[in-house]
Amino acid sequence: MADTYKLGDLVWAKMKGFSPWPGKVIPARDNVKKPSKKHCHFIYFFGSENYAWIESANMKPYFQYKNRLMNNKTSTFKEAVECIERYIGENNITVPDVKEETNDANHTEKSVTPSKEKKIKTTPKRRPNSDASSGGSSTKRIKTSDLLRLKDAALDSPSSHNAKARVSALLNRPVHIERPDTPPLDVGSVTQTLKDKKIEPSGLKFGFLGLGIIGSGIVKNLLNSGHSVMVWNRSAEKCSDFVNAGAKEMMTPSDVIAAADITFSCVSDPQVAKNMVFGNCGVLQEMSADKGYVEMTGIDAETSQDIAEAIGGRGGRYLEAQVQGSKVQAEEGTLVILAAGDRSLFDDCQSCFQAMGKNSFYLGEVGNASKMNLVLQVMAGVTLAGLAEGMALADRAGLQQKDVMEIMELTSLACPLMVEKGKAIIEGGFPTHLPLQHMQKDLRLGMLMGDTLELPLPLTAATNEVFKHAKRLGYGEHDVSSVYIRTRF
Repeated sequence: MADTYKLGDLVWAKMKGFSPWPGKVIPARDNVKKPSKKHCHFIYFFGSENYAWIESANMKPYFQYKNRLMNNKTSTFKEAVECIERYIGENNITVPDVKEETNDANHTEKSVTPSKEKKIKTTPKRRPNSDASSGGSSTKRIKTSDLLRLKDAALDSPSSHNAKARVSALLNRPVHIERPDTPPLDVGSVTQTLKDKKIEPSGLKFGFLGLGIIGSGIVKNLLNSGHSVMVWNRSAEKCSDFVNAGAKEMMTPSDVIAAADITFSCVSDPQVAKNMVFGNCGVLQEMSADKGYVEMTGIDAETSQDIAEAIGGRGGRYLEAQVQGSKVQAEEGTLVILAAGDRSLFDDCQSCFQAMGKNSFYLGEVGNASKMNLVLQVMAGVTLAGLAEGMALADRAGLQQKDVMEIMELTSLACPLMVEKGKAIIEGGFPTHLPLQHMQKDLRLGMLMGDTLELPLPLTAATNEVFKHAKRLGYGEHDVSSVYIRTRF
């Protein structure tokens, strides 16, 4: 059978295990692997905003099969149909006339008559309660309509080729989804919380490696509390705002160690933390007896002990200082700091810890802080997965998610984590406060800790799989609340 589909065609596209879904044939993205099979088309799925390669045999013309394939009653399917109908109306798509035919199964089927065409402008019906506060599904619909107001050229524009990980809700069809924008940090602004602390800054020189979501907020408060800070970041452009606020930029991690009395490190994961220490131009090259090193990266106890031994081997002092909190707490200076290791170094960092957080705890020997942090992260991850599943269940049952949150806030379930992430699920944008991939990393490390102690962690294992799936769907750099995407779809 000849392949008759072309760019711009509106179709019903079916993937294994899923009902036919309204879509459009669009140009293939350069960064999406092409299938080996012939007669495949790159399809944009309305409603879900996903993309995938589909064989022609699994596609049907949208208008010809519209009435036959409208038997899916789920809210997400209805949303997708609304989106394609809105797209048709807003772009004045030419809709062909159709006539009835009888097929071998003795039922009528509509076929396209190309010679008779007319233009219509479709005005889709509004669904009730479609404001942004009505629930997770309505928020997604608003986001989709914003996208569909673009003309065909917007769908095919080169800029869309650069979008980061927009993913399919289908396990074997990962595509690319754009990371939400992170509002710029006003490094020069001093929070009232910091003013109320009335910190007497230490006269020591401090270094800081890593200006990510947490690190940026920490350095901001160190500078605004009067500390002398030298910074380094893998992406040098992130340093400019901090230099303008009084920090000094260094060329390498070893340069920071050489210039500072005490250096903090806050990077993405244990492997990067090790690279900072053992890598080329790393920490060890300039470590000496008069230097202190504070590891703030979320790591496991074994990694922390390896770093401690290396630092101690050069005569330096080592402290692990794990943090509980996310972007808002880092910027406000209300983190909770869990420290373990060299007690004298803990004492020398007190003015810095005052600027960073509301409490700091000394937990004894190296490894204890990492273990405590993973225990708390396991609790948080399981809680978030439960919240996400509950919100997905409410949406599927036809309940308003805003009502769920309003009632939950009156019960013993109410806590800052549940309230904050529940609202994020309803809003649906998932701006990053704590990256989902960092939570998944901590769940994985928590499971490894359980293995070492021969303790079964079945809930943690199940939760880790949920977060892994959400990460694979392209939401690793989104906020942890985006785990909802996995539970909903």
